[in-house]
Amino acid sequence: MVYENIIILYSPKCIEYESPNHPESPLRLRSSYEFLKKKGFKFKKPKPCSEKDILAVHSLGLLNKIKERDFFDPDTPALVNIYEYASLSCGAAIEAVQLALEAKFAFSLMRPPGHHATKNNLGGFCYFNNIAIAVTKVLDSLEKAAILDIDVHHGNGTQDIFLGNNKVLYVSLHQSPLYPGTGLFSKENCLNFPLAAGASRKEYLDTLKGVLGEIKKFNPSLLAVSAGFDTYKLDPLAGLGLDLDSYRQIGQLISEIKVPSFCVLEGGYSNALGECIYNFITGWVK
Repeated sequence: MVYENIIILYSPKCIEYESPNHPESPLRLRSSYEFLKKKGFKFKKPKPCSEKDILAVHSLGLLNKIKERDFFDPDTPALVNIYEYASLSCGAAIEAVQLALEAKFAFSLMRPPGHHATKNNLGGFCYFNNIAIAVTKVLDSLEKAAILDIDVHHGNGTQDIFLGNNKVLYVSLHQSPLYPGTGLFSKENCLNFPLAAGASRKEYLDTLKGVLGEIKKFNPSLLAVSAGFDTYKLDPLAGLGLDLDSYRQIGQLISEIKVPSFCVLEGGYSNALGECIYNFITGWVK
């Protein structure tokens, strides 16, 4: 089957770098790409974003730290050429939002992820905040935008960047307690829905329906999804109870927000990442 109106942004360059024994490995993207390619999806190679795009969201200090590899974080290592890889991941997110505004369904299948990167700091495998950079790129042309974060970890970076911005609603559904320890309560335009470890599929989906109700009330003209799949029950970094078929229903529920939408990959560290993504996309667009 060929999915004509679905475009997945992917570059083989994003699997060129790795840190030994790090869970955010090139294998997770390579295997996902191969799985989705066999299913008949179309892929498009992205281009790197500009420094101007990054500086619309992040400080010059953070940009220079990453460009010069002048930092130390065991989870987020100063790898050779990491600025180029992170800029390419941001560029893919920007292209995804532009495709969404052209009535395409776009999914950025890239690494590194981004939702833990704050205005001034990297962390949690994230260097620059891909989804925040993409939303900011088009925000002046929109009335309002919503960001839905379904990664198992709270997107503290995205909240830091958009807190107090009345043009953006940030909504996160995540496990707590868990890294980074934030997202325990809602604040201003950032709504947080923490779930305890072991939360079942039913509990998750019931909570998601409430989350989507908040987004519908906000009535955005764009929906951006931080699509993490570390909510899967066999993911090694977390402890929620979603099975593979849950992602089909998650995609279907989110699709009820009938506005231009795009997705950016965040976490997901199990061997089933490709299948999780496939179920999510096909649930959304069926």
